Amino acid sequence: MAPAFPRLVLGLLVLSLCCEACKKVIFHVPSELEADTLVGRVDLKECLQSAEFISSSDGRFKVLEDGSVYTTSALSLSAEKKTFTILLKDIQEQVQKKIQVDLVEEEKKTPNKRHARDTVLKRTKRRWGPIPSVMIENSLGPFPLQIQQVQSDTAQNYTIYYSASGPGIDQDPKGLFYIERETGNIFATRAVDREQYPSFQIICFATTPDGYSPEVPLVHTIRIEDDNDNAPYFTQDHFEFCVPENSRPGVFVGKVTAEDRDEPYTLHTTLKYRIVSQTPPITPAFSLHGDTGVISVLLPQLDRELVPSYTLLVEVRDMAGQPFGLCTTGTVVIKIEDTNDNAPSFKQLQYETRVEENRVSVEILRVSVVDLDEPGSPGSGAVYEIIRGNDDQAFEITTDKNTNEGILCVVKGLDYETAKQRILVIGVNNEAPYLLAPHSQQLSQSTCSVTVHVLDVDEGPVFKPCLLRLDVKECEDIGTAIGRYIAEDPESGNTEGIRYRIPPGQCNWINIDEQSGEVRTVRVLDRDIGEMRRGQCNVTVLAIDRNGKTGTGTIQVCIVPGNKNFPRISQTDYIMCRDRKPICLTAQDGDEAPYSAPFVYRITDRRLASMWKLTPHDDNSWYLSPKSDTPYGIYEIPVTVIDNGGKRGENIVRVNLCDCVTPTECDGRARQLSGGNVTLGLWAILAMILGSLLLLLILITICGCCGAGAMHRQVTDDCANHNLIISNTEAPGEEVMDQNIIPLQNTCDQGGYGVKTGEQQTFEMVKGRGHTLESVKGGGHQTLGSVKEGGGQTVMDTCRYSYSEWHNFTHPRLGEESIRGHTVIKNN
Repeated sequence: MAPAFPRLVLGLLVLSLCCEACKKVIFHVPSELEADTLVGRVDLKECLQSAEFISSSDGRFKVLEDGSVYTTSALSLSAEKKTFTILLKDIQEQVQKKIQVDLVEEEKKTPNKRHARDTVLKRTKRRWGPIPSVMIENSLGPFPLQIQQVQSDTAQNYTIYYSASGPGIDQDPKGLFYIERETGNIFATRAVDREQYPSFQIICFATTPDGYSPEVPLVHTIRIEDDNDNAPYFTQDHFEFCVPENSRPGVFVGKVTAEDRDEPYTLHTTLKYRIVSQTPPITPAFSLHGDTGVISVLLPQLDRELVPSYTLLVEVRDMAGQPFGLCTTGTVVIKIEDTNDNAPSFKQLQYETRVEENRVSVEILRVSVVDLDEPGSPGSGAVYEIIRGNDDQAFEITTDKNTNEGILCVVKGLDYETAKQRILVIGVNNEAPYLLAPHSQQLSQSTCSVTVHVLDVDEGPVFKPCLLRLDVKECEDIGTAIGRYIAEDPESGNTEGIRYRIPPGQCNWINIDEQSGEVRTVRVLDRDIGEMRRGQCNVTVLAIDRNGKTGTGTIQVCIVPGNKNFPRISQTDYIMCRDRKPICLTAQDGDEAPYSAPFVYRITDRRLASMWKLTPHDDNSWYLSPKSDTPYGIYEIPVTVIDNGGKRGENIVRVNLCDCVTPTECDGRARQLSGGNVTLGLWAILAMILGSLLLLLILITICGCCGAGAMHRQVTDDCANHNLIISNTEAPGEEVMDQNIIPLQNTCDQGGYGVKTGEQQTFEMVKGRGHTLESVKGGGHQTLGSVKEGGGQTVMDTCRYSYSEWHNFTHPRLGEESIRGHTVIKNN
């Protein structure tokens, strides 16, 4: 607020340059002023008649609408500014005016003079604040009527003039009150309606002739005392309520309400209710609470069938119901709602009717009832039922909603030969349950009897039964007899002379013999084919007698699932590693129970059955596992799976029993066993071929390097001459007894080599560092290590061989084994 004060003063100074100034006002005040002290009153209307905006240039002063100036904070004239400006503004007329106010410290005078202003008078509320005035509503006068007097104690020291403003004086309703200027008496000029003006608040002023206001403006209230001049009235012209019949006493029906425009919470608005009369004028059926206006059931037996509605004349009176109070009457209509307290009863107790045999869906009789409950309501709606005589469900009775009659129909053909007449017992109830009056007797159900005479007619043959079910196993041969379906004459029971046929346009599964009625299949019935997937078909059959009359029957052909599928193992290729974890074999069968699971597994090969075993897991699966001594290899195991119907499915399970940790490590180099025979795998054959080619390549390379040498019978003792010695010596192979090769003996003390084989041998001896002696046996490639001495180091062969030494080695062995095609190569 502080920063705004200089801006406000600056704005007022600027406006003062462009605004018209009014008469200056001077107030004589004490040098010390407290907060909220009345400084004086300025006649604002003299300066500007309609001032919409009033402000002060000094924030320490505030100006009210009546021109009264008050201090907002304590101040001292000796230290503060003594002049400020009041700004008046008419926004609509765009007129601004200002009033300069000067505060002058009052001079001290002798107290004997009446009009001396030597002291600041203290405000008193002893006479300046009288109690609120009271004026009787609709007063008869005489007018003007004095209602109050206001007087200021400052009148002892000053000449005081009184004035007032506000509603009833200079605001609507204008001229209703006025105040005498010299005495302060307040007068009313005419009567007042409290409902229109319940009270008035006027502002009274006490001023001196020079405009000084020694008193704060007084807000005085004139209250209009209420006169009982308004009668109460109901909030509705017409009240309507409903209550179910047979309601118990005290049940809430409804509530009537009334209002009074007189002063609230007085006797003038204290209302009382009562029932004046009831129509029809019988025993009072309802009570009315005098204070709340609540209507309740009084009569314990409200019967809608006797009195459907009541009309009440009710009265409301103010002054707490005193006879001198004002009153008003109203109308209340109470309708009695129907409840099902009356049972329907048949108009007749016996009925007779006729119907031809074999007629269906035909109406044969209508029955009617009487119900005292309200027509069209659930309490009067009839519900019919056949209590006896309809065990075969040949009859049906329904309700005609328009007439409430019962319609009896034949829904299944009657047979004259079986029963010439039928007697039915029909009962009737209501749609709604019964709701009886207190202490009343239980209602009994009304019944009637209906005799139905069956008329004989000449009718065609009849199938017995009318629906025949024939079960056929899947995949039965064409022409299989599955049953017989015959009809007979209903009058004679004779089956002769009746012919049978199947009308076209039906499923072509069966045919029927025209004379005997024997039923045979005309197709192989398979539930997995087209229209047969649903598993059944209804075939209509005609029976024709000699007179041409026909009868119909139905054959329901049902395909019974058969055992047509072999059980198959879903997965047959497996890899088993060294942990030999059992394999779970799972079989599937396209048949349904009981021709599918549980399955039984068998290994049909005896040799493999001794190496592998099967153990059950569940109805569909068995575990396959090798025995502990089963060697690694690839096995093709024949496994037979037998379903619950005894059908066998042959399966070959291929298991690669591999020396691996995970199946991905297995490279397929294993032995394959099939039917007990051992054969080499693909990788083994490729290894042999590659070994042979490698050996051949080495021989060709050596021969190419050494050149073509002559064949010599003698071998020189010089091991370093690089001669190739070829020996082709043949011994009697038939007499060979020993299958093993005797190791070579070297005359040199530094090394020796040896190899043995069972068939053709080839020796290769090479002199020099790091050379080996190799033997190829049956395509297998084996390497013999060098003889080692001392610390495992290889002995360097630097010796030389003589022919005699070679001859001594070879010739003793020729008597024991036939060696063909031997080749000895010596080379550094």
